[in-house]
Amino acid sequence: MTTLPATIDATAALLQNQGYVADRSLATTVHLSLAMARPLFLEGEPGTGKTEIARVLAAGLGRRLVRLQCYDGMDLSAAAYEWDRARQLLAIRLAEAQGNTAAVARDIYAREYLQARPLLSAIDPDLPPAVLLIDELDRADEPFEAFLLELLADFQITVPEYGTIRATTPPVVVLTSNRTREVHDAIRRRCLYQWVDYPDAERERAILRARAPGLPEKLSAQVVAFVQELRGTELFKLPGVAETIDWSRALAHMNRVELTPEAVDATLGVLLKYQDDIAKVRGATAAAMVAGIKDAA
Repeated sequence: MTTLPATIDATAALLQNQGYVADRSLATTVHLSLAMARPLFLEGEPGTGKTEIARVLAAGLGRRLVRLQCYDGMDLSAAAYEWDRARQLLAIRLAEAQGNTAAVARDIYAREYLQARPLLSAIDPDLPPAVLLIDELDRADEPFEAFLLELLADFQITVPEYGTIRATTPPVVVLTSNRTREVHDAIRRRCLYQWVDYPDAERERAILRARAPGLPEKLSAQVVAFVQELRGTELFKLPGVAETIDWSRALAHMNRVELTPEAVDATLGVLLKYQDDIAKVRGATAAAMVAGIKDAA
């Protein structure tokens, strides 16, 4: 396990070494989260790189990544822990057959019958330290947030039948939200907050250099200019950084060295994910955007 970075510059370098290009504000918030052992709450549009931060921190710090993907209707048994009822019942029947019911009544809620889900796994003192990613918290029901308060404040979970399980080494906790609904203030107060926006053109080109090495510089500049202009239009789903990377790689696989209207029309399904958006951009609009980019260059 790698030690935590001592400075903001070291944190930025840790992210950069894993292919994540962070601006100064984001690197500062990540550093403070690590240094202060506080959860990091990242909010922003889909595709801006929030989830990726947890992945690169796990890789950079040499920790296991534990991911909880939130969804509507998620409960404690799916997120934190669940008792192994089948094994408990088997133990009860075995004890009854042996005439040892007093012992099994005492031991039926032993640790061996407790099945760890992501939240408990992340703080399990018997496992190596972790980076816990609670992804898309806004997709979960509001009552679920109450389950997280003890974990975020004290890095522990209390199991009524068993007791309190506390992390020996606090996990690095990253929560993300696409802001489809507001997350409760109680969660926000326990975290350091950062809004993760779409990158500007300079940083997006730096991201392509890190994540799509070998891409011709001219093509990289044109891809970024096209995507940046596209984000200023009215689309159902704006392309995120992941789509920019995928699109640039697709164009490279097609041996393109510069952007053309034909190449754009052929590959829009890599960049845009809804047919209405593709139909809106394909054809004359794409041709005009490519021409404008080349004229500006």
